[in-house]
Amino acid sequence: MGKVVASVQEAIHDIENGATILVGGFGLCGIPENLIAAVHDKGVNQLTVVSNNCGVDDFGLGVLLPNRQIKKMVASYVGENKLFEQQFLDGELEVELTPQGTLAERIRAGGAGIPGFYTATGVGTAIAEGKEDKEFDGKTYILERAITGDFALVKAWKADRSGNLVFRKTSRNFNPLVATAGKVTIVEVEELVEVGELNPDEIHLPGVYVQRIVHSQVYEKRIERRILREES
Repeated sequence: MGKVVASVQEAIHDIENGATILVGGFGLCGIPENLIAAVHDKGVNQLTVVSNNCGVDDFGLGVLLPNRQIKKMVASYVGENKLFEQQFLDGELEVELTPQGTLAERIRAGGAGIPGFYTATGVGTAIAEGKEDKEFDGKTYILERAITGDFALVKAWKADRSGNLVFRKTSRNFNPLVATAGKVTIVEVEELVEVGELNPDEIHLPGVYVQRIVHSQVYEKRIERRILREES
């Protein structure tokens, strides 16, 4: 069966209430913005979302907050979203904060079929509460469980019809990791080429991990925080 679908709506048609979704991107860089918008428009709720952060108030994953579509957020950073903060403080949103490197490794482990790993990050802090600890060579480590999801939403720069992916610069952040850890990986791409057109040495992720591809041609690509140099 072909992996290319005609629209983002078709690509996410089977995401239902209560699903666990892994989402690529870092801040607003490399986020699958059209797939996220489609999830918003579909109106599914009670979602568990795993991503580096939750976007901003009106863009990225932040668009899922006004209608309270996210039940639980697993992230490493949440500081750019006032509505996120308010829902958390009001007890409407469950949040699992995870150190950024640990989050990346939990997702990588899930994609590799590794159920968990020990790390020194977080030992002696609130991160370690309720987690098994073990001593190796006189140093304490805590057990972190791998992360997998029902779906992975990914943004790539270029793909062929078999799902081989190329990421562009900084957007090669969490995207390759989440692509490996979803049961169904859905990718939106800016350029779609025929099989054989990609140089094998340029491919960042093989198509075996990808189930669906949608060619999205309109992107806002918003800047999360614009900082201008002050003239002295």
